[in-house]
Amino acid sequence: MHHAADILLTLFIIFVAAQLGAEIAQRLKLPGVVGEIAAGCVVGPSLLGWITPAQILPGTPLDVLAEIGVVLLLFSVGLETRLDDLKKVGKSALLVGVLGVIVPFAAGALWAHGEGFAWIKSMFVAAAFVATSAGITARVLQELGVLQRTESRVILGAAVIDDILAMLLLGMVSSLQGGGELNLQSLLMTLAGAIGFVAIIGWAGARVMRRGSGWLEAPVSPHSALTVVLAICLGLAWLSTRFGLAAIIGAFLAGMIASETRQRDDLEHQTLPLLAFITPFFFVVTGAKVNLSQLASVDALVMLTIVTAIAIASKLAGGFLGALSLGRRSATIVGFGMVPRGEVGVVIASLGLAAGVFNERIYAVIVAMSLLTAMVTPPVLAWLLKRQRHADWLLKQQRDEGDTPEDADPGS
Repeated sequence: MHHAADILLTLFIIFVAAQLGAEIAQRLKLPGVVGEIAAGCVVGPSLLGWITPAQILPGTPLDVLAEIGVVLLLFSVGLETRLDDLKKVGKSALLVGVLGVIVPFAAGALWAHGEGFAWIKSMFVAAAFVATSAGITARVLQELGVLQRTESRVILGAAVIDDILAMLLLGMVSSLQGGGELNLQSLLMTLAGAIGFVAIIGWAGARVMRRGSGWLEAPVSPHSALTVVLAICLGLAWLSTRFGLAAIIGAFLAGMIASETRQRDDLEHQTLPLLAFITPFFFVVTGAKVNLSQLASVDALVMLTIVTAIAIASKLAGGFLGALSLGRRSATIVGFGMVPRGEVGVVIASLGLAAGVFNERIYAVIVAMSLLTAMVTPPVLAWLLKRQRHADWLLKQQRDEGDTPEDADPGS
């Protein structure tokens, strides 16, 4: 009973801290997610210590709750994303996803090798620079109500591709780090399985939902549609992990196929209370994982500054180049949308520390970089999107007045 009471107290602390942090951030004209991550840093082990390191280890109740939070968040984002919309930006999303992996990986490997790591270990360090945290960007896009914009669809599509490539890359460098030989056939089979999973679930699932969404209301429960699609969400989240992907990819696909049903609007409305309660746990726990004590030196802070600058610049460059066909302004939005590393970088850093690839300080720097990119991106992305929406409005006004050609590019 005492243990259960302690867990409830911790949940209370996290939830209240998240609400206070989000409120302060929003009053400062920043996205609420920034305040939630900052709240995690404050109540976590580095400052107040109300959340202990043992409470946020993988597999602990808090870690599981945080995982459920981000799974439901990506499910809700999928609800606002239709397959046909993603198809329209498929080429741009593919380029953004591929370049968004290649450029940061190359930059990270060069930096690590310059710090004295052997090339094999440098590639492991570089893997932490690669994977975008879709949860961070998705939350910002959702808060701003811009999930229907072309840039948002490119970011979400690229995040799926990014995750496939990042997991493949991590498998490759882990194999090399362990002293084993690179099994090209195994990697290709993993890649084919991951792509096949996404393609089949996305295409076949959408067709099934379009034709037969009435069966969602077959149970007598008034919330039958919600309970059925949530079951699909959890099932696909688990299944995606069996194909080497993050659970959030399956959750996103579940939401996307549920968006094809006639109950879509009701489902969006019914998931809002769930999101309000559970998603803050993910962002607070993410913030709590930073260890500030390992950064309490000038050398560590300089290293953190350099690593963060490389992480931001390389991901921005890859995303920008991949989305350049949309125009420079839109490409910049897409590039920044791909910058957050968040929990993905933390996971890879944990694997590297456990494998003895690097020490506690490098681990702390990589984790702090992941969280800094997660905190820096939301306000910049919000500002860029507001500017773009204002530019779109001005262009519409000019077109209505007949002063601008119909084929003018608002993103140039």
